[in-house]
Amino acid sequence: MNEHKSEFELIDWIRRHRRPPDQSNVITDIGDDMAVVQIGDEKLLITTDILLDGVHFELSQVSPVQVGYKAMACSLSDCAAMAALPFVAVVAVALPQDMTMDQARQLYDGLQRPAVKYNCPIVGGDTTSWNKPLAVNVTMLAKPGPKPPILRSGAQAGDVIMVTGRLGGSLHGKHLQFTPRVNEAQTLTQMAELHAMIDISDGLSSDLRHICRQSNVNAIIDADAIPLSDAAKNCSDPLTAALTDGEDFELLFCLSPDDAADLLRTWPGHSNLELSQIGQITSLDHEHRIMLRRPDGTTEPLTAKGWEHFCD
Repeated sequence: MNEHKSEFELIDWIRRHRRPPDQSNVITDIGDDMAVVQIGDEKLLITTDILLDGVHFELSQVSPVQVGYKAMACSLSDCAAMAALPFVAVVAVALPQDMTMDQARQLYDGLQRPAVKYNCPIVGGDTTSWNKPLAVNVTMLAKPGPKPPILRSGAQAGDVIMVTGRLGGSLHGKHLQFTPRVNEAQTLTQMAELHAMIDISDGLSSDLRHICRQSNVNAIIDADAIPLSDAAKNCSDPLTAALTDGEDFELLFCLSPDDAADLLRTWPGHSNLELSQIGQITSLDHEHRIMLRRPDGTTEPLTAKGWEHFCD
């Protein structure tokens, strides 16, 4: 495509121009964190992520171990976003021709560490070399947990919006060493009925927009309720960092007010991970929009300014 488009525009374009799946075994496809397909009596979830040197990391500034860890952890975070249990992974790498065998082994070691931790063995893939920067692609298969997969499309007007952890300043190191919230997602689904969920990869302002568009709702979030990381607090504009930096890989989810109150009350006995209530889902009016409410009660439209895969 010669025309630059935002991710939202690209997804809409693909949906209009593709041949829709006519098989009854495709349950959820383009537009969520993972595709869901039916195989016999079982559901299988599939995701793939490609990481590029110069875009998602700078190999000259980080170790191959860190790159491998991030590549695997990104796909694990997709599993967390849908409360799925990672099963197996395949990995394809395009190695720069000047990469040494020791560096390649370090890359594999980085991939293996989260794969072992989350019981998701690497069962195959492909390796090639070229005269371009490093590219790593992880494709992961997962199974539903005890509860059905949580989609982006189930948010309802009146729902409370919550996040795990603290946000912003990911480029100060978190984007290379984050913990995918696979286990926490399972705990959340056991404790409350989650209506919609996503992991924060592109930034809170962008990823909440994904939920709103998929659920056909709007939202309002409270500026003073957004949990700021220490790295964000050291930025020149901490709130903007928390809203737009992206690659926090925390969970953003929606649930009823009653379930949210119960969850906030009982969660500390189940996990040390912080939970924060940051806003509310509202009904769709004439257009999709997210509003930011300041501490003085004034509101303003919140523009999605997180990571864009295409730029104008």
